[in-house]
Amino acid sequence: APELLLCCDNYGTSIDVWSVGCIFAELLGRKPIFPGTECLNQLKLIINILGSQKEEDLEFIDNPKARNYIKSLPYSHGIPFSCLYPNAHPLAIDLLQKMLVFDPSKRIGVTEALQHPYMAPLYDPNCNPPAQVPIDLDIDEDLGEEMIREIMWKEMLYYHPEAANANGEVCV
Repeated sequence: APELLLCCDNYGTSIDVWSVGCIFAELLGRKPIFPGTECLNQLKLIINILGSQKEEDLEFIDNPKARNYIKSLPYSHGIPFSCLYPNAHPLAIDLLQKMLVFDPSKRIGVTEALQHPYMAPLYDPNCNPPAQVPIDLDIDEDLGEEMIREIMWKEMLYYHPEAANANGEVCV
C-alpha cells in the first residue's frame, strides 16, 4: 500500500483493503497489477496506473521527502481499470477503483467493500459480523518467543477451553 511504501505513521484496515484490491486485480488480469522490483519502482508503477495525485490526496504523507518524491514523478493521466481489464464486469471495475485509491482515508472500508453490489450476493453480515471493539495488538516488543507463545496459548484457551484436558495438557 502507498502508506507503507511512503513510511507513514498511521496504519489501518485500509492497508488490507489495498492488498485485497491488488489480489482482486490479479484475479481479473491473471497477472500482478503493480509488479514492482523495489519501493521506488513500486511507487512509480502505482502512479503510472492510478495517475498523478492531487495535492489534497497527498496530505496523508507525513514525511516531506516522501511527499516531494511523489510530486517529482512525471505526470501521468493514469490507465483506466476498464482498459486494463476489458472483460471484467463493470461492478468489478467499480469495486476495484474504490479499493485501489492512493489516499488511504479515501479508500473504501472493509464493510462497505463487502456490501458493494459486486460482493453483496456473497456477503452475509450474520456469518462474519464486524468486531464491536478495536483489536489491540500492542505487544511489548521485549517479550521473548516463549512468553509470546504462552500468551497466545492462553488466549486460544480462553476461546476454546476444550483444547486442554482436565490435567491442563494439550489435546490434539
